[in-house]
Amino acid sequence: MEVIGLSGRIAKAFIRSKLTPLIVLASLLLGLFATIQTPREEEPQIVVPMIDVFVTFPGASAKEVEDRVTRPMEKLLWEIKGVEYVYSISSPGMSLAIVRFKVGEDMEDSLVKLYNKLMSNYDRIPQGVSQPLVKPKSIDDVPVLALTLYSDKYDSYQLRQIALELETQLKQDPDTSETTIIGGQRRQVRVILDPEKTAGYNLDPLRIIGALQAANVSIPSGSFSRDNREVLVQTGGFFTDAEDVKNLVVGVYKDRVVYLRDVAEVVDGPEE
Repeated sequence: MEVIGLSGRIAKAFIRSKLTPLIVLASLLLGLFATIQTPREEEPQIVVPMIDVFVTFPGASAKEVEDRVTRPMEKLLWEIKGVEYVYSISSPGMSLAIVRFKVGEDMEDSLVKLYNKLMSNYDRIPQGVSQPLVKPKSIDDVPVLALTLYSDKYDSYQLRQIALELETQLKQDPDTSETTIIGGQRRQVRVILDPEKTAGYNLDPLRIIGALQAANVSIPSGSFSRDNREVLVQTGGFFTDAEDVKNLVVGVYKDRVVYLRDVAEVVDGPEE
């Protein structure tokens, strides 16, 4: 005779019971009722406070930023009540900490707690580090797509240039709201003055700096009406490449125009 276990006896009882169809029918009806009564939203609003904390440290390497800024700031942020996660990114001259609070925490209260924690420890900020920039984010600001570029062939500067080209392509999509590039060495055009040449052309370095600042600016110059529309006019412009910088007029010497390339070396490359 075959021995039936407990689960077998329960199954046998359900099979033989006349109440089984009624139980199944009741379960189906309860499931249908729950489906109808459960609130539904196309875009349910889930309160998950997220806050970005930006800090700049000009001239510092990524390692120095991590040791002197990112790690101490992470420890402070973890001390805030209600914090669930802290993510951080360290790059040359910049630190970014992303603080995520627990679901249901009030955004305004979270901001106040974070701001008070940072300001109460303001005296611990190393010299040369900027004041933290706090930027709240909502659940709708979370990226739907995150791409990471990695290569053994290209360095961080080249990877950032590839990311910039990719960003340009993504922005052409009308459904793209916002794109952000994090990490990698930024592009920097450096001007290295030659002291002998600047003295030979009787040029003051401060005057050259002023000329660079004045040329690399765009300012509003009024507006005019056209086809019942107001058109804003901007004058000036920003440098686009090293050639623009080289061709900047910085003075006149003996009735001859002096260009920046005559008194300085212009290097277009990764930031130092």
